[in-house]
Amino acid sequence: MSNFFDAKNLVWHILIALVLAFGVGTLLNLAGTTEGQTFWLNIFQFFGGLFMNALKMIVIPLVLSAVVVGVASMAGQNSFGRIGAKTIGFYVLTGFVAIGTGLVLVNIIQPGNVDEHVASEVVAFIEGVEDDELVQKLERTREISDTSGLGSLFDIITRAVPPNIFVALTDNSALLAIIFVGVIVGFFTTRLTGEIRQTMDSFWTGVYEVMILITLWIIRFAPIGVFALVAGAVTKLGAPSLLSLLMMFALTVLLGLAIHFFVWLPLLLRFAAGINPFAYYSKVVRAQLMAFSTASSSATLPVTIQSAENAGLSKNVSSFVLPLGATVNMDGTALFECVVVIFIAQIYFASGGDPISIGDQITVVILALLTSIGVAGIPGASMVAIVLILSYLGLPVEWYVLILAIDRILDMCRTSTNVTGDLTIAALVARSEGEELEKIRSA
Repeated sequence: MSNFFDAKNLVWHILIALVLAFGVGTLLNLAGTTEGQTFWLNIFQFFGGLFMNALKMIVIPLVLSAVVVGVASMAGQNSFGRIGAKTIGFYVLTGFVAIGTGLVLVNIIQPGNVDEHVASEVVAFIEGVEDDELVQKLERTREISDTSGLGSLFDIITRAVPPNIFVALTDNSALLAIIFVGVIVGFFTTRLTGEIRQTMDSFWTGVYEVMILITLWIIRFAPIGVFALVAGAVTKLGAPSLLSLLMMFALTVLLGLAIHFFVWLPLLLRFAAGINPFAYYSKVVRAQLMAFSTASSSATLPVTIQSAENAGLSKNVSSFVLPLGATVNMDGTALFECVVVIFIAQIYFASGGDPISIGDQITVVILALLTSIGVAGIPGASMVAIVLILSYLGLPVEWYVLILAIDRILDMCRTSTNVTGDLTIAALVARSEGEELEKIRSA
């Protein structure tokens, strides 16, 4: 049994678990709603929930201690402002590249460019939706987008400054606030002197090292957790009408994510940092697979940080860049938002609505980038962002229900892209700060 949980073979075990999960989930899905399916869904939910809870359990103490340690070290070297500026700059760059890729593909493939008959079927499908869970989910999202003022820079700053530190420390969705507290504590730790400074440094470093050890222990159970999470997700996939239309949409999204994942990010690593992308990604594949399985950047964060340090990145960089990226850098999500909005606009035009103009598409690009940051820390962030953009452009918000049937699988793919983007930027920042990264350097 101990060999099964051997960390050296963990990646292969996770891959095997993924394959088995898709197979078992597909069989249960085809069997339809039965008592047997319900039984297995409960089993998957139990083990998957345990694994997700274990990962989420260590997110806050790990992020807080990592940011404190990283900022204290950077502030002591007077590099905090420089690294912060580089990080934000790279995040904005890759975000625009991702959105641009989605924009080009959705205009070339035009998955929503359908005839009037299909458009009328879409309208009938949306009007006939009676799935209480989907409708309630959309209504909750509309309420959040209507009342939060999420697009505002001021609102982002307000959410980043917690009115109560202890409340923020109990909320996994308050990562912006946790990062802010960590930055403040880390910065002012450097203003201490003598034995008190050493005590603070030792305390936070000790907390961080303990969290990493707990992370390593938890991820040994990843094959079981991954199997349960993915098998459950595949089992619950619906079989909606208009399948060919949704498949074209999904193909567009997946192609865009694949181009960003396999082309743009590796090119950045190779030519901007002199890093061998194959060597680097082989070191961090554990985090990529975990992101795919959990569909959560924040839940994956402990594994992401540990994988980056395993690849040779310093604690200074990984402990600051990666927690920030898990909160505000959403390349895959921004690409998805762009494709969804223009896809809906294309169908809306086919059903007799107004066409989407070049100016509107430029607006989509800007809003997709801003909202991917602006909804940071909001549950169901991508849905909230899409509702905001649709509302701004005057498009029917309720048409997003069409996407929800296949959103889970797409969410898994875009989360993996998000985490890979974070890891790529961390490596770029590390190289720009003079780190050698011998394990992953190009020959």
